[in-house]
Amino acid sequence: MAINSYGITLKQGTGSSSLTKLVDIKDIPDLGNAPEMLETTTLSDPIQTYILGIQGMDALEFTANYTKADYEKVKTTAKTAGYYEIELGESGKEGIFAFQGMHDVRVTGTDVNAVVEMVITIAPSSEIELKSGGSAA
Repeated sequence: MAINSYGITLKQGTGSSSLTKLVDIKDIPDLGNAPEMLETTTLSDPIQTYILGIQGMDALEFTANYTKADYEKVKTTAKTAGYYEIELGESGKEGIFAFQGMHDVRVTGTDVNAVVEMVITIAPSSEIELKSGGSAA
């Protein structure tokens, strides 16, 4: 079975009990990268061999429609350490991914007859973990 992206919510706060919806978002990034591959090949191996190393993590970028009010709301908590959650499904029914980090916001370029957008960039400072309580099966 699959789930729909409808209702995905990005929340932010100063603590895990103070989280509120940041703004409506249009997309979510990958929540992690492939781990580094550590080569273990010896002169006796007919092929290269590896073990998993540390998982990489890039900045997380979320696109949102620009309004002055939403931009100012996001900017008021920018560059401050905080807690974040990404809720999949209604109230996180399909899973809640939680992590710590710091964000900033910028308005992106646009064209004729296009929606003006902004991008919220979060620098994660902890592992992104699936919280218990969501029914991510």
